[in-house]
Amino acid sequence: MPRLLFLCLLFAANVCSAQNALGRLSVEKIMRDPKWIGTSPSGVAWSADGKQLFFNWNPIAAPADSMYYISKENKVPAKASSSFVRETVWASAIIYNSKRTAYAYIKNTDIYYTDIKSGKTKRIVNTSDFEYSPQFSFSDTKLVYIRSQNLYAWDINTGETEQLTRIQTGPGNRSGPRDRTENDNEQEKWLRKDQLTNFEVLKQRRAKKDATEAYNKATKEKEVRSIGIEDKNMQSLAISPDGRFVSYRLFKSAPGNKGTIVPDYVTESGFTTDLPARTKVGETQGTFEMFIYDRTNDTLYNIKADTLPGIKDLPDYVKDYPKQLEERIKKNAVRAVNYFAVGWSPKGDRLLLDIRSQDNKDRWLAVWDTASSKLVSADRERNEAWYGGPGSFNRGWINDHVIWFQSEATGYSHLYTLDIKNGIKKQLTSGNYEVLDVNLSIDKKLFYLTTNEIHPGERHFYRLPVSGGKAEKLTTLTGSNTAILSPDEKNIAIVYSYSNKPAELFWQENLPAGRQQKKHATMIAVTDKAQTAAFKSYAWRVPEVITIKARDGTNIYARVYKPARPHSSKPAVIFVHGAGYLQNAHKWWSSYFREYMFHNMLADEGYTVLDIDYRGSAGYGREWRTGIYRFMGGKDLTDHVDAAEWLVKTQGISKDRIGVYGGSYGGFITLMAMFTTPGVFAAGAALRPVTDWAQYNHSYTSNILNEPATDSIAYRRSSPFYFADGLQGNLLMCHGMVDVNVHYQDAVKLSQRLIELGKDNWELASYPMEDHGFVEPSSWTDEYKRIFKLFESVLKK
Repeated sequence: MPRLLFLCLLFAANVCSAQNALGRLSVEKIMRDPKWIGTSPSGVAWSADGKQLFFNWNPIAAPADSMYYISKENKVPAKASSSFVRETVWASAIIYNSKRTAYAYIKNTDIYYTDIKSGKTKRIVNTSDFEYSPQFSFSDTKLVYIRSQNLYAWDINTGETEQLTRIQTGPGNRSGPRDRTENDNEQEKWLRKDQLTNFEVLKQRRAKKDATEAYNKATKEKEVRSIGIEDKNMQSLAISPDGRFVSYRLFKSAPGNKGTIVPDYVTESGFTTDLPARTKVGETQGTFEMFIYDRTNDTLYNIKADTLPGIKDLPDYVKDYPKQLEERIKKNAVRAVNYFAVGWSPKGDRLLLDIRSQDNKDRWLAVWDTASSKLVSADRERNEAWYGGPGSFNRGWINDHVIWFQSEATGYSHLYTLDIKNGIKKQLTSGNYEVLDVNLSIDKKLFYLTTNEIHPGERHFYRLPVSGGKAEKLTTLTGSNTAILSPDEKNIAIVYSYSNKPAELFWQENLPAGRQQKKHATMIAVTDKAQTAAFKSYAWRVPEVITIKARDGTNIYARVYKPARPHSSKPAVIFVHGAGYLQNAHKWWSSYFREYMFHNMLADEGYTVLDIDYRGSAGYGREWRTGIYRFMGGKDLTDHVDAAEWLVKTQGISKDRIGVYGGSYGGFITLMAMFTTPGVFAAGAALRPVTDWAQYNHSYTSNILNEPATDSIAYRRSSPFYFADGLQGNLLMCHGMVDVNVHYQDAVKLSQRLIELGKDNWELASYPMEDHGFVEPSSWTDEYKRIFKLFESVLKK
């Protein structure tokens, strides 16, 4: 090769390498459009026949993701055409009959039926109406679906369609003419009887009329009974497998609840627009009712929770309010509940209900028995903080008399079975770990579990016999393994990620993991090496997962990023994850990937960075989950203070060189840290923070703090607004102005409070076009430039 040509090629290669290399990290580089990182698969889904596995992917840096697929025979991803995607029936959309010889599904708002043996598919409705929720009933001879809030049945053999219910707004009435005499008062009844006694013609005409009506009633085809639901909303309409019983829930929203608005200032029209938003915590709750209609006996049952054990129990916190306690004891009221119909037993003789108190303290699994027409409690779980935890909505039938469910009864979420006949409850998993998800196998002989048994920061997939015993581990790689079984359960799609490796897709046979097995599974990479050259050019850290001893002796799991060359001032930053109930001290690719990259940058700049799974975080059991009950900014904050002390004692960090930052709940903790723990944190960046919990929504806040009107103590000690006078360090607040979750109003209120207090060492950065989760790279960049500037100016001065 001529020397000149060689030098030109070498120069070109060096230029290309320089363009692909990330070089020194900066906020501008890491906060740009995430496409620069590369692509990870998402939306993984099997086709109904299990022959293809689909996923969204973007390996060519296109403006948007496209649908790709692989098959068992060819695991090289190929882009799916739009027609292929349209024609595909998704496994998640199909409903099988009891023998799995046929299935039904919705497509383009109509219902389809497929016979598996013949492979033939029929479109059973073709209307402009929306038909949905197909299910097999009448011993699999009919396919039942919902149209216009009523049940219809398509006969598989004859093709005929029958309306099963006539549920309508208003009072409703029974089929046939109504007897106009049934509402007579006593005087009118006496007068009618006297007339018929004294006038023979009237008596004959009445007898003839009664005979005609009796004949018509006997020969006329039975009409569907009209059931009135007044002004309520019908939900969860379903039918028993034998076609006899119909179950549904009615909901009526509470009148008078005042909604909020969020002004949108930067609009196409040039006019400020008010965005309708949520109500606030303490709103009056709507009411739920549960009904079962016996089609055979034309009988409607209103299922009442009055007989459930402990239905009138009061929460412990009312003891802090003697007057309220006295009034509630005197009232002795049945608590309001919500009903969730889990499903009918295979034979259709029992309906399993999940009933939850609206004060968030109780969950009952109860069974309505068709023979006795009674509701019987099968399992009650009470939590004086609030009921919840992983898998709290995982439950179902194994056979006609055994149910399965998850429960935190031991302090960790575990799997149980319960025999309705004899009341025997069996715990299938145990230990100081969480069962995160459960699915029952097709043949109902196995449970498929995702747990963190190996380590709180790892997730693995297992299978376990329904009878109990030792679970078989099906995944091997350290990190997070999210498994999606194929429809026939012979193969597993696994979305896997590690601390410094974004998610990739793998294919594996449904076999035990590990070469120590006689017949073991091998994970086959489908989308590996999808990150860009620029992303891969940087040696992203694997943060060490450690434990820190809290002041009460418990272990706090944390991730630490250590600098190769610590700055002379020995600064440190603690990151506070959001959501409260979330996990970030783990061994997989974080949903906080921007923050992860920012922490790498801070470490490069000489900072030690720590993020902890404080009290209230997910993955560590019931006591950790509810450790913030009635006091947000209590143990969750002292966990961070203890972490700061650990940095000083074990990492040589300067005690006056520690910063703290986080978004949403992390922003809230940052404010509480800056306001109530003087001298611990020199600087804090509170992003989109809650400043007054009485301003937040009901579903989240009432779990943890109850309601402002009934537990004002909890709200007063948990809201940063009331402690703003304690600000000593330097504070940055950043908030999107069209945030419909934590409203910009929170930042405005606190700003006014800080102004009135005469505080100088704070600032508010407002983002006019951002919601709670920022979407514009320019906003992310501006926000994190400000955070970095704050830490550089305060922690390294």
